[in-house]
Amino acid sequence: MNTRLQVEHPVTEMITGVDLVQEQIRIAFGEKLSLTQKDVVIYGHAIECRINAENPETFTPSPGLISDFHAPGGLGVRLDSAVYSGYRVPPHYDSLIGKLIVHAPTRAEALARLRRALGEMVVGGVETTLPLHMRLVDNKDIQAGSYDIHWLEGFLKSAKDSQKG
Repeated sequence: MNTRLQVEHPVTEMITGVDLVQEQIRIAFGEKLSLTQKDVVIYGHAIECRINAENPETFTPSPGLISDFHAPGGLGVRLDSAVYSGYRVPPHYDSLIGKLIVHAPTRAEALARLRRALGEMVVGGVETTLPLHMRLVDNKDIQAGSYDIHWLEGFLKSAKDSQKG
């Protein structure tokens, strides 16, 4: 399995309406691809946040019992998750609680929808990366799309440095 496909396919699905995993399974069963490249039309903007049971600053796992759980909802909001109030996050596996995906016509609207969805989501009993995602969605670089794969390292370092001084 291409694990990046597993993690990221909801973004593609939200902006194209094409479920890549479904297509992959169909092909594995010997069926033909159900669409052509010209059938793929991109609409809008989608953003995905991986919500993990981890400390939002050190990223150390936070296994334990989820005491409260409320999934966000509404137009253009999707949460891929299997957790529930009473679920125990195990210490031996991936700490993923869920993938929160939002879709909207523009990046600014997607960020606003993401901000609302993050604010609605409740996960009690374990530490989560929700506070980090809330800080990120309000960051001017994130809002402008001015970042690369190394940006987060600098963001986290500057946050840590500002706490020291």
